Amino acid sequence: MEVIVAKTAGFCFGVRRAVDKVYEQIGKDDRPIYTYGPIIHNAEVVRDLEERGVRVINTKEELAGVKDAVVVIRSHGVGRDIYELLEKNGVEIVDATCPYVRKIHRIVGEQCAAGRQVVIVGNESHPEVIGIRGWGNETTKVIQNEDDFAGLGLPEGAKICIVAQTTFNYNKFQYLVEKISKMRYDIIVLNTICNATQERQVEAGEIASRVDAMIVIGDRNSSNTRRLYEICREKCKNTCYIQTLEDLDPECVTSACNVGITAGASTPNYIIEEVHTNVRVKF
Repeated sequence: MEVIVAKTAGFCFGVRRAVDKVYEQIGKDDRPIYTYGPIIHNAEVVRDLEERGVRVINTKEELAGVKDAVVVIRSHGVGRDIYELLEKNGVEIVDATCPYVRKIHRIVGEQCAAGRQVVIVGNESHPEVIGIRGWGNETTKVIQNEDDFAGLGLPEGAKICIVAQTTFNYNKFQYLVEKISKMRYDIIVLNTICNATQERQVEAGEIASRVDAMIVIGDRNSSNTRRLYEICREKCKNTCYIQTLEDLDPECVTSACNVGITAGASTPNYIIEEVHTNVRVKF
């Protein structure tokens, strides 16, 4: 059996940077260490950090009670209000926001100040999008498709700026932008999808198109991993979505002559290696 592992599989720059920043804080002093939300969407990594004393805070209300501590802002980033709250409480902030996400924060703030209505293409409930929206104003909206955009009811000639969640499906974003650009608006489009995300999606689709079975590894809560699964499933019907080796159904790969493996940006390399070795040796 031939096993093809995507070169782009595993931690991206922003995720690795965020995880490293948390580990660097461990043992520095006696203050408690918190992350606002799981540092990344991977249960294995979060569990290991918890065992080392790093606690997760999930709500703004919980965060408001934190003092004399270190709080790590995760790679997804947060809105302006969270920084203001932490600064007010005198908490040490370790900012692990992905630089690509921080760039969107700046764009949103600048475009709102310039009088444009910002439209974010992404998942409204995703922490990255919630954070991005937190740098806008009351007119900043989130959409995922044409119907969502139509529902905004923007008047002809409206000044709008379109940005994207960094992990949004590149092809879907391009399609949506093409449709909106044909309408009568004063429009600025900024493709803020991360280059690493685009490369990962393109490579995953290419591998899936030439194998009998495809394995996508990543946490169930990982947006970018779900995107990879959707892309691979379109190219290869026999696509499995797993978090760890324990989730792998042997039936997925038993009869395959060649198997492709890719992984989301929050998947540690050791999990990818474990799956790769198991598939190569046992099947």
